[in-house]
Amino acid sequence: MGTQLVDRKGEKIARRGVSFGWHSLWPRFYNEKAVEWLAQDFHCNVVRAAMGIEVGEQCYKKDPAFSKAKVKAVVDGAIKAGIYVIIDWHSHNINLAEAKQFFGEVSKPYAKTPNVIYELFNEPDQESWPEVKAYAEEIIKVIRANDPDNVILVGCPHWDQDINLPAADPIRGPKNLMYTMHFYAATHGKELRDRTDAALASGLPVFISESAGMEASGDGPLNPAAWQAYIDWMEAKCLSWITWSVSDKDETCSMLQKSASSTGPWKDADLKESGRQTRALLRKYNTEK
Repeated sequence: MGTQLVDRKGEKIARRGVSFGWHSLWPRFYNEKAVEWLAQDFHCNVVRAAMGIEVGEQCYKKDPAFSKAKVKAVVDGAIKAGIYVIIDWHSHNINLAEAKQFFGEVSKPYAKTPNVIYELFNEPDQESWPEVKAYAEEIIKVIRANDPDNVILVGCPHWDQDINLPAADPIRGPKNLMYTMHFYAATHGKELRDRTDAALASGLPVFISESAGMEASGDGPLNPAAWQAYIDWMEAKCLSWITWSVSDKDETCSMLQKSASSTGPWKDADLKESGRQTRALLRKYNTEK
């Protein structure tokens, strides 16, 4: 694969799409119809199911059966729609035992389904790279026992910004690994792109599994110019990118108004500015049919 996501013919590809918000906070959007609408109307060729591990009353630690059912609905919807889907272990902490059990279970039914991508650790915050690396190596073993080929995404410290650390000390051995970088364009500037460029130049495969045009808090005004600078850079590098998030919280990064139905279709009035801009970007850049 080198540093680049490729299709079955070995051609370079970029996947572009959206992330659902935490399943434990916005479960109403976790259904096949919402995925179908995102594929048809937003032109997503990938969606991300963000399974909340500790946050909310129906998080994975408190209600694993509910959590797995919600993720399954999105994954099965993506397979039906013919698009990729990321199963995202959405946590800022290491939960090794729980993650091993979950990924061991989920990698069995989808092992022969190339649509599925596994994201092992959404955003390590204070954990060191040796800690994240050791955790990832354990989970990769569990997944690879069932699924030898599907892409696995590995996080890095400091909310997926210290991509230089895995670049200097990558995981050796397993194939089809990529490393995640996250940006929020009104907070993170050119220095993060430069750091990622250096990681790519060193041979590290990178996938932008969460990003958006506002501040890192998820709130504050959109900065369209800064966001477009990131889009131009990702397109020039043929990097895959995911925008956050399909949710209806009263904040800038939540793409939907409370009026939005759980299943689509959504009119312009159901979308906030971030939702309208995300839709326009996806329809512009996802042109292949």
